[in-house]
Amino acid sequence: MQLDRLGSLHASRLSFVRSLVRQMARQRWQISTTRFELDAEGHGVAIYRLQTPQARYHGVIFSQPLDDAARSDRVIAEAWDVTFGVVEGDVDDSLLEQMAANVPLQEAGRQHPRLLVLSRANRSLRNFAAFLDALCAGRQPDPAWLTRVGYLYRTTAVYGNGKFGIADFDRLKHNPDFQRPFSTQMLAVYLLRHFSIEQIEHMARARAPGSAVAMAAPLRRYLGIGNSTGLGMAPFLINHPQLIQRWVESREKALAQVSGQVPGEPERQRLVALVARAERHLAQTVTEDSEQSARNRETASALPAVRAWLEQVPLAEELWQELIDWSRQTLSLEAQELIHTLLLELYPEIVDPFEDQMGVEEGLELTPDMPLVRLKQLIETHYDWALRHDFGDPEERYWFWYRSVEKEEPRLGVRDVEPGADRELKLAIAPRVADTHGVIDDFLSAHPRALVVEFLIHHPRHKDIIRRIQSMAETPFGEIRANLWAREMKPMHLLRTKLSFFGASRFDPKSDRWVRITLFQGAPLVEELNAEPSDLIDFDDWSFPLEPDQDAAGTLKEADAQPRQHAGANS
Repeated sequence: MQLDRLGSLHASRLSFVRSLVRQMARQRWQISTTRFELDAEGHGVAIYRLQTPQARYHGVIFSQPLDDAARSDRVIAEAWDVTFGVVEGDVDDSLLEQMAANVPLQEAGRQHPRLLVLSRANRSLRNFAAFLDALCAGRQPDPAWLTRVGYLYRTTAVYGNGKFGIADFDRLKHNPDFQRPFSTQMLAVYLLRHFSIEQIEHMARARAPGSAVAMAAPLRRYLGIGNSTGLGMAPFLINHPQLIQRWVESREKALAQVSGQVPGEPERQRLVALVARAERHLAQTVTEDSEQSARNRETASALPAVRAWLEQVPLAEELWQELIDWSRQTLSLEAQELIHTLLLELYPEIVDPFEDQMGVEEGLELTPDMPLVRLKQLIETHYDWALRHDFGDPEERYWFWYRSVEKEEPRLGVRDVEPGADRELKLAIAPRVADTHGVIDDFLSAHPRALVVEFLIHHPRHKDIIRRIQSMAETPFGEIRANLWAREMKPMHLLRTKLSFFGASRFDPKSDRWVRITLFQGAPLVEELNAEPSDLIDFDDWSFPLEPDQDAAGTLKEADAQPRQHAGANS
């Protein structure tokens, strides 16, 4: 739970986009278009029906003209190219009219309680124009466009869990379709991906009916949906420690079981092929951020040695654990975590059942009758990492977290320099624990037999952190072991932690406080979901997607996974 290791995680089999696609395939979810009323410029409304074995849902997407000057990825934006949501049940004319009046307003609208997800997205203008021009001209777009930027649309927020009047998560607790964390949000993004394909093909046909062509399947599959996100993600990781505990614990337990498997030659060759694919994917990953570019290069450059190690070391019962130990001694954190991620791909029968253990009923409980000396021991044993910092050192209390006035979203300020300290958020757990430990120590000097309740009568402001300590002390993975006030703290690590569990690829920081990523790139298409997959393992094999190969005639085919230098790679 060190922050720099968490900031090196990759999307894995247990990421929410992967588990959703598996669920849709296993249960034969069917997606169909019930309404597609767009003009030649792609503006109008589209409705997609999702039929599961249990229930029916609809994705409703509104596309509207947007002046370039109004297009912004900031949360404070007030207009977007598309706005959309997922509705439980059917959409009649009355509901559609209500949604048409409110969904495009997003936070400012009066949203319907049957709406499970509310979201919005903007076009990637250069990609969209290049793709549209190519399809109109009767040729396939250059897949290198998607290697540079992996999408036609990027979302700027995907809201669920009762925000702005939509359905609360309690409504889904016993719904077998969406019991897993963020599954409805991921579904909304998946439907937007399908819409982006259908919309641009519709526009091409309308603009050039005599020459327009459809997008080739390999390119459709390579198309993802982008997301721009910033510090708003950080509080979730701190405010939901029991959920984070479950996510990380599930991944660690799965890895522990996998590392104990006895591999045969097929498993070894499968891992060699996965390493080669990841190596080429990283070579194709483009970012302008110098630090992330260096990390990508370092990881990619380490992978030939990993393949050589795998091919040279004799098969042994403990081969996978030997690989983990070797990588820990030899490779960077990001390369180590890549090895862990690829190992999870080898044993779906072991890993996939953990996807049903990613949720938890959260509730931090206070134990008032605990001896105070026992609480002090818990802090010193399980929160010793929080006591190692000197919070009197200006470097250890450099940042403060606060909520902005304009949009009530998290911000990071320099303490005693920037305004906002009067709205400081209690996100930094380490200084709170250390403060409570010091006050407890003083209280015990005068009241050595005191109970927690007696301490709280005199010091009630410590109640919340004591409840957290008592509830989380025995859980190894719930707390991020970092001082979030420290000058050296990198908020980007917090964002990557959560995004890795979502299933983000092509991590592309735009500053130290916001990032663009891609979701569902390489994922099976709606038409492939609707047709029964013959082999679910092959169907689910889409991690670390590669740019499709294009021959001299412009014909596209799935990429050969063997690593080679890519023209768009950073050098």
